[in-house]
Amino acid sequence: MADIPHPHGARPRPLSPHLQIYKWSVTMVTSITHRITGVGLYLGLVFIAWWLVAASMGPEAYAPFLAAAANPIGQFILFGFTWAGAYHLFNGIRHLAWDLGYGFLPKDAMWSGIAVVALSIVAAVGMFVWAYTVRMGAPI
Repeated sequence: MADIPHPHGARPRPLSPHLQIYKWSVTMVTSITHRITGVGLYLGLVFIAWWLVAASMGPEAYAPFLAAAANPIGQFILFGFTWAGAYHLFNGIRHLAWDLGYGFLPKDAMWSGIAVVALSIVAAVGMFVWAYTVRMGAPI
């Protein structure tokens, strides 16, 4: 790629860095994931709204929602929504700690990011295990 000349001919203009230049870090990935899960939560509210409206309209309207939610694709969407909520919650707590001045050292930021991902997965799986346990009538 040819250098772009400086307007006055002195030296080439610097080019903006792009994703191939940046070294990916945990904090970079968690920041991007926080934004993506925020959008996912927003879109998932459509599913929640469908549930609430269908439940308020009676069994005939609720049956199609139940069929969709019981479908493997519906279960995947519900799990994704659950995980996104858990991730957004834990990462929000992490950001609150940062707002209070804690966890800014690179090592601390990396480990808190890993903890957020791990806790969100454990929480989402735990919520699904609990939901299936209650659904199957087993004692908690």
